[in-house]
Amino acid sequence: MHVGILKFYLRLDGNSSLKGKRQAIRPIIAQLRNRFNVSVAEVADQDLWQSAVIGVSLVSGDRRMADEMLSSVRSFVNSGRFSVEIIEEQVEIIPV
Repeated sequence: MHVGILKFYLRLDGNSSLKGKRQAIRPIIAQLRNRFNVSVAEVADQDLWQSAVIGVSLVSGDRRMADEMLSSVRSFVNSGRFSVEIIEEQVEIIPV
């Protein structure tokens, strides 16, 4: 069994409140859950309106399948359909 973890560090331009931040990241989280059936949450910087850290995790029986799924998630977020700038991405696959 393998656990795949992906963290996105995001910059949110044009937001001047935490409410605006939530409106910007809510569609990302919802679409990742619905499209890829992964666990997604805002995992850091909850009190900062200019930045967000979104964590994605999944469990797979095959390391290659976990890597492919995380690559698909990365491509989806990087596609430009969301109004955020990706500062950094961290990927980790842990054998359990």
